[in-house]
Amino acid sequence: MKLRALDITLVGMFVALMAIGANITTIAPFLTVGGVPITLQTFFAILAGLILGGRLGAVTMTCYMLVGLIGVPVFAKFGAGPSTILSPTFGFIVSYILVAYLIGKIVERKKSLGAFITAALIGMTVNYLLGTNWMYYAYKLWFTAPEGFTYKMAWLWMVAPLPKDIILSILAGVMAHRLEKTVLSKGQFKNLKRVS
Repeated sequence: MKLRALDITLVGMFVALMAIGANITTIAPFLTVGGVPITLQTFFAILAGLILGGRLGAVTMTCYMLVGLIGVPVFAKFGAGPSTILSPTFGFIVSYILVAYLIGKIVERKKSLGAFITAALIGMTVNYLLGTNWMYYAYKLWFTAPEGFTYKMAWLWMVAPLPKDIILSILAGVMAHRLEKTVLSKGQFKNLKRVS
């Protein structure tokens, strides 16, 4: 894959947005509702796929993961380092790569508003499926699970952030479609999703 200066700039921008989104409650503590932090990682991962396309979106999310694994505190609660792989929530970070790739491929084929919103919701679903299953097996196999922890309980934990993620996914679809029709269809951005 050949990356232009614009591509590298956009990758860096989205890695920074992911880091901010992961720790938004540290910057704005009032964004914790009922003890559940409102993070923006899923929103920015979806936006990356919609705006950058499948390949560059996946590259961006891979860079985000690697930056965190080498020790830069870009994960939630300013987490970082190789030990993060064992965290019950690391599956969500891994899922961002697949989310961005799938979403990008969908909107590369169809540019309608409906396609953008559908792609965003599919991405959110993939994020939940991979992340929640990773969390369940992490607690069961190598992490200390809470007493009485079950597969159903893992999914019940995801009920609190679900409405927020549905709304933000739809918002990401609308925003990205608007950008596609204005900024991204002009100038240097025109061939953004055709990186090979």
